[in-house]
Amino acid sequence: MKKILVASSALVAVGFAGAAQASEPISLSVGGYMEQWIGGASQDGSFESKNAFQSDTEIHFSGSTTLDNGIEVGAKVEMEGEAAGVDEQYLFINGGFGQVKLGAEDGAAADMSITAPSVGPAGVNDGDMPNFVTFAKTPDNVWDDGDANKLTYYTPVLGGFRAGLSYTDDDTSEGADSNVNDGDSVVSAGVEYLGDFDGVSLAVAATGESKQEGQWYHVGATVGFGNFTVGASYGLKEAEFDLNKNSTTTADDNMGVDFGVSYAMDAATVSATYMYAEMEDDASTSGVDEFNGVDLGLAYTLGAGVTWKSSVFWFDYDAVAASSDNDGFGAITGLALSF
Repeated sequence: MKKILVASSALVAVGFAGAAQASEPISLSVGGYMEQWIGGASQDGSFESKNAFQSDTEIHFSGSTTLDNGIEVGAKVEMEGEAAGVDEQYLFINGGFGQVKLGAEDGAAADMSITAPSVGPAGVNDGDMPNFVTFAKTPDNVWDDGDANKLTYYTPVLGGFRAGLSYTDDDTSEGADSNVNDGDSVVSAGVEYLGDFDGVSLAVAATGESKQEGQWYHVGATVGFGNFTVGASYGLKEAEFDLNKNSTTTADDNMGVDFGVSYAMDAATVSATYMYAEMEDDASTSGVDEFNGVDLGLAYTLGAGVTWKSSVFWFDYDAVAASSDNDGFGAITGLALSF
């Protein structure tokens, strides 16, 4: 990994050579999004109703400049709207060699993963459904390492193909080989293909991460033809992922698979998405929690940067611990603003 870091530094240094000064100083622009939802659900009587009003807001500051040799250098800072603090912040460098990012941001696997089409706010895969109903574990099939500080490199697009590689370091990972807790260093990677063939679009990606003694893997694809887009994805996280060095476990792997289709008509897009997921139960090593969910979504563009979104969803959460079993249905609607 140190060789990768040295090579990346050398690549950037060569790109900067001969750049006497930037053509213009960097000035930041403001952007972001705001999502405000209202909804409700009928779920198992042992669970209390959650707040019917949910929101998600971020303010983005970004800017870049192009050096005399054509290399673009910039920065982006994302701030959470619900709680004070920076969510993501990173520096990026774009050139004929591809793109380099350095800072706190999602890794290559999270950025490049493709999941089934879904336009509603609830979603069955990493959507807002858990904000309205109660799950012992959140269904998912992409388990990225979040916004930890990392170095990421993306290759140029060649014939529709692109690859990415991220490395997240940890200050305890350089200890003795006998160190049982050998740090949280993460290697994240992905490869994708995007292409169009006589009106048919294809997007395919294979991604994954390695952490401690295990890995997770994900493959996904979508096909677009006419007004339709269909797609599916599958992810598997080994039980050893994030496990301390030299440790063993009898726990089961986590997995998730989703299928979906969307149809676009003028300003509106509708979708239907299904997901099945298995999640290791923390209280037992004798089985996994199972999730089945369906989301019917609508996204309608009201104007520039203003979209009305709605979901009607059904779910069944079958847990190893009977007290965590839950099933029901619900609906969510609201506006998503981008600026």
